Amino acid sequence: MKKEYNQIVLVIALVLVTSILRVVNAEFHVYNLVPVAALGLFSGSILQNKRIAYLIPLLSMLLSDVGLSLFTHVQGFYGVSQMINYFALALVTFLGTFLVKRNAVNTIGYTLSGSVIFFVLSNLGTFLSGYYGYSFNGFATCFTMAIPFYKSELASTFFINSFLGDLCFSFLAFGVAYLAFNKPAKLKIA
Repeated sequence: MKKEYNQIVLVIALVLVTSILRVVNAEFHVYNLVPVAALGLFSGSILQNKRIAYLIPLLSMLLSDVGLSLFTHVQGFYGVSQMINYFALALVTFLGTFLVKRNAVNTIGYTLSGSVIFFVLSNLGTFLSGYYGYSFNGFATCFTMAIPFYKSELASTFFINSFLGDLCFSFLAFGVAYLAFNKPAKLKIA
């Protein structure tokens, strides 16, 4: 009973911390240094109940979107591209279901893959929202405009921040789970 309680507390803490980090980072203009994709990767890999594994990162994203709308200058709900972002997050969670052998090399590889998937799909969502028009030129412009986010410009390096946030969170989350649950094969939550 105590182990199950600890697992539930861990999940709630992960959702709340991730949601709060996303809101706080937006307020301080430190974009994408938020481990939402890593939360999906972690949930998909660790949790036995896959419905909950998908629910955790999506709930975190939803709560942070509400928080962004209420407490920051950033628009929390923003249409078509937001739905693509939620889909990308579910896809990263699905990717996490294949992360069975949890070691440093695999965790880095899966984290990088999840960050790339999220980057590509979120920019595809921007294109589909019509921000740059619906043409090949608009598509190319959308992804060309995303490239500077790979460069080191203050704290707004989207992909670098996203990857670093995901990588740090992945190692922290998998490390805490390992220590807390004695090398868990799968956590049984609900």
